[in-house]
Amino acid sequence: MADVKILPPELCDIREAWLRSRIVAKGSASNTVLAYRRDIGEFLCFMIEYKGEGTRAEMLAGIGLRDMRAWMAHLRNSSVGARSLARKLSAVKNFYGWLAEQEGFDPTAVLMMRAPKVPKRLPRPLDSGAARAMIKTASAQSDIPWVAARDVAVLTLLYACGLRISEALGLTGKDLPLPRVLQIVGKGGKERVVPVLDVAREATDTYFDLCPFSLEREQLIFRGVRGGPLSPRTVQKVTENLRLQLGLPPTATPHAMRHSFATHLLESGGDLRTIQELLGHASLSTTQTYTAVDTRRLKAVYDVAHPRA
Repeated sequence: MADVKILPPELCDIREAWLRSRIVAKGSASNTVLAYRRDIGEFLCFMIEYKGEGTRAEMLAGIGLRDMRAWMAHLRNSSVGARSLARKLSAVKNFYGWLAEQEGFDPTAVLMMRAPKVPKRLPRPLDSGAARAMIKTASAQSDIPWVAARDVAVLTLLYACGLRISEALGLTGKDLPLPRVLQIVGKGGKERVVPVLDVAREATDTYFDLCPFSLEREQLIFRGVRGGPLSPRTVQKVTENLRLQLGLPPTATPHAMRHSFATHLLESGGDLRTIQELLGHASLSTTQTYTAVDTRRLKAVYDVAHPRA
């Protein structure tokens, strides 16, 4: 199949105009913009090769059901999963709807395509004992005291505050010492207020005191051993080592600490709306997946503990 790099300049211009109009204008994250650019580029390159028509009018306005089905079949044959396929189709529909408005043609054939059913994946949190063990054991993972303190501080922020890795690693010197309430800018530029527990403040203060690098106001506070910004991959490697040492399942990832934060709040009586705000979810339906987790846990407890007749 044609490579995105050979997309004709005219089609590149159309794609970029759509991105500016529909995606960038909404303040979408740079990774989101890159994903949309790639998805639309791959779609257009497929259509050029499949239809054998390179002109704007013939190729774009003439895309029909058969063409769309061929594109989706190509993605499936390329081992693209249902979730990724649904995302790509959503991008194409958005792009095509915008283009139809600009050019005045009927986009029905594209817009009526249905995405594959995406299986709902439930969060897989750790129990509270495992989450605490991850944090405690992290203090002994490195022979370098400040590195060990760094790892403890990051994991504590994920679990005690429900931060994403990108949010924890995005903290800067102006956030130190951590206040009792943090202003976090999450996905899509969505802002939220996150209370900071004493345990998280203490862990971060310990790291701050031991860190050998200058942590200026505008600099990222979490550093790699050479002084550069700490990468998400390094945090992932730390958790990989921890789960092997503690005998935890592969689902014991940095993001599982955030899931654990939400699940344990729900188990303790937290309401969904509050948890939604703390996590920075745009939709309550995303947060509602935790009710399924909690129900599943309760059923498991019931099956084990309920006296049989």
